[in-house]
Amino acid sequence: TIIDPLTCEKTKKYAEDFYELRKAKGMTEKQAYAMVISDHMYFACMMVRNHDADGVVSGACHSSANTLRPSLQIIKTKPGSKLVSAFFVICVPDKDMGANGVFVMGDCGLNQNPNPEQLADIAASSAESFEYLVGEKARVAMLSHSSYGSAAHKDVDKVVEATKIAKENAPEGLLIDGEFQLDAAIVPSVGASKAPGSPVAGKANVLIFPDLDAGNIGYKLVQRLAKAEAYGPLTQGIAAPVNDLSRGCSAKDIEGVIAI
Repeated sequence: TIIDPLTCEKTKKYAEDFYELRKAKGMTEKQAYAMVISDHMYFACMMVRNHDADGVVSGACHSSANTLRPSLQIIKTKPGSKLVSAFFVICVPDKDMGANGVFVMGDCGLNQNPNPEQLADIAASSAESFEYLVGEKARVAMLSHSSYGSAAHKDVDKVVEATKIAKENAPEGLLIDGEFQLDAAIVPSVGASKAPGSPVAGKANVLIFPDLDAGNIGYKLVQRLAKAEAYGPLTQGIAAPVNDLSRGCSAKDIEGVIAI
C-alpha cells in the first residue's frame, strides 16, 4: 500500500498531533501541517506514533540528521535508554569468524566521538541488539590500536575506561573485554597471544569502535573489499525501529534493513 500524505485521510490528525507535541517549542498549526505533508520522515514518524506503522526505514534520500531529528521529536527515546546510537549487521563470507560470519558493529553511523560512558552504553546496546537479532551469545570487543596496554595514548585510555564501565554495568553473564586490536578480537591465535585468558579475545562477534571515523571507515572497508553484506545503520535507543540507510544504498540494502 502506497500512502500519499497529500491525500491520506489521517494527515489532518497527524498534523494536529504534531502541533500538540511541538507547540511548546513555538511551532504553529500551519507549520506543523506543512512539515507533515512535505517531509516524509515527519509523516512516517507520526504513522508510527499513531500505531499505523511498526517502524521507519529512511536514508536513501534523507541525511542522518533529517532521519533522526523527527524520530527523536515524535517517537522519542526508548524508556531507560541513555543514548541513541547506530550499528550495522555485517555478514562476511568467512563463516569461521563471528557468529557463523555475522557481526554487529557500532557505532558506525551516529556518535562522532563518544566519551567513556557513552562508549560503554553503545557496547551494552549493541550486545542486546546482537542477541535479539542473531539469537546467539554476544562477545563484545572494545576496539583500539592497543591490546591490553600494548600502546599508551589518551585515545587508548578512553577505551580502557569505557571497558571498565561496561563491565561494571553489564548484566550477569554478558561478555565484554578489551581494549583489543581488531586481529586480537576476531582471530583466535592472535587473541590467545595478545590477550591470554580473555573470554572474548579471538571470538568477538560484537565490535565496538572508539569513534565514528574508525567505525564508518571500518564497516565500509569490510563491505567493499571483503564483499561483506552490510545492513544499516540500524538505530538503537529509540522507542520504535528507525533505520537509517546510506544514500549510497542499493535496493537490496533497503530490502535487508526492512527485513531486520
